[in-house]
Amino acid sequence: MLSVNNLSVQFGKRVLFDDVNVTFTPGNCYGIIGANGAGKSTFLKIICGFQEPNSGNVFLEPGKRLSVLEQNHNACDAYSVLETVLRGNKHLFGIKQAIEDLYAKPDFSDADGEKVGQLQMEFEEMDGWNAESGAASLLSHLEISEHLHHSLMADLDGKQKVRVLLAQALFGNPDVLIMDEPTNDLDYETIIWLENFLANYDNTVIVVSHDRHFLDAVCTHISDIDFGKINHFSGNYTFWYESSQLAARQRAQQNKKSEEKKKELEEFIARFSANVAKSKQATSRKKMIDKLDIAEIRPSSRRYPGIIFEQEREAGDQILNVENLSYSLDGETLFDQVHFNMARGDKAIVYSKDSRAVSAFYDIINGKIAADAGKYEWGITTSQAYLPLDNESFFNAELSLVDWLRQWSQTEEEREEVYLRGFLGKMLFSGDEALKTSNVLSGGEKVRCMLSKMMMTRANVLMLDEPTNHLDLESITAINNALKNFKGTVLCTTHDHAFAQTVGNRLIELTPKGLIDRYTTFDDYMSDPKVKELRLKMYG
Repeated sequence: MLSVNNLSVQFGKRVLFDDVNVTFTPGNCYGIIGANGAGKSTFLKIICGFQEPNSGNVFLEPGKRLSVLEQNHNACDAYSVLETVLRGNKHLFGIKQAIEDLYAKPDFSDADGEKVGQLQMEFEEMDGWNAESGAASLLSHLEISEHLHHSLMADLDGKQKVRVLLAQALFGNPDVLIMDEPTNDLDYETIIWLENFLANYDNTVIVVSHDRHFLDAVCTHISDIDFGKINHFSGNYTFWYESSQLAARQRAQQNKKSEEKKKELEEFIARFSANVAKSKQATSRKKMIDKLDIAEIRPSSRRYPGIIFEQEREAGDQILNVENLSYSLDGETLFDQVHFNMARGDKAIVYSKDSRAVSAFYDIINGKIAADAGKYEWGITTSQAYLPLDNESFFNAELSLVDWLRQWSQTEEEREEVYLRGFLGKMLFSGDEALKTSNVLSGGEKVRCMLSKMMMTRANVLMLDEPTNHLDLESITAINNALKNFKGTVLCTTHDHAFAQTVGNRLIELTPKGLIDRYTTFDDYMSDPKVKELRLKMYG
């Protein structure tokens, strides 16, 4: 059991946590959520012992082991891949090292022999003789090939390092597992493997993630940081979000009778419980949602951006025609023979195992770079708005956000400060926030500015390359809902599973050996045996 007692954290006059008392129990997975700056990462650092609170303490039951997903991807560069994973269990690795050091002594004595015997007994009790095979198995599940197991971490690429560090955190069945954004830089297949692993995990998991599908798949509880406190709520992220929205609506309905509100809440819980009973968490984890309590449902103080995409005019039938596009980078084919037509109202998830392929594709159809072969043509009634993966070039000038947005004004009305502030205000840049300098914004603030720009253009075709990067859960939810409600055409690339599943009605996958194009949902596409077989051929 892990408990936090009377925790308080303050930076200057800003109080982050005020007398927090929470307990994390075995068999449960807790998703830590909170607005940007609420203190999610700070809370994890305090639990892990990396940072001291102003007051209070963290108590881990004696004899229990806590493991943390390493955030510094270069921290283990001096070690081999296999040794890096073994170091995840510090006590076990320490015993192994001590045995090896004793055997390496030139003056090995009888006393050393006795010490080795004691250490080997302890090593055996910890199943140490199977440690390397267990570590190798974890690495294989995370797609780190056996020929890499004895390579130096320094020789691996960034995505491979992430997988090894994930194996390190999971190694040895820790009693408490702490993970901050574990799905970053993982592909779809690896994330699904991790979801299934954690759904069957018997010990305590505490995770911070902006991936809503991941939170829904693994969490038994949501731990909400709000008003300087942390409160546990039974259920996954979707239940927390929908119930908090329901509670907010009910609070706004002052004239509604308490009996009617209670009935509405009870019906909501019954409906959600029925859905949970069919989900994989209910059968995989020993403790899912035993009881959903009406008293737990309360409004959130979260602020959600007001994202609404409108079309200045509706496009005709001809949207985008792509004929035999091919593109290579440094002699490596990213995609080849891409041929398709976009129809009005299509919402296509553009996907590839290589993120460089989709970014290059967007740059080609936006006229930024030239294809190696093939051509594309936009319909004459279309207007396009594009959110690129890399937006740095848009923020070089030292302008206020009002003046920054004014650069894309088309009419005198659009140049008016009141008009511009309206779009910025929807993205939570109100008052003096709208006068911030554009070249000192955070990653999330830049994306919100780009979304303001897209809304103002009122285009009938939207293109978005990883729109959820740098955004908090509130902004991700808002843009997700906005694209679902948009009446025009969408091309979107995202690693957010929930986003892809709820927005897309078509899957376009770019591969080095051609195109896979299906009118289907993301989940159905990824689970289709025929598509799986075809994808193996296309990437093989």
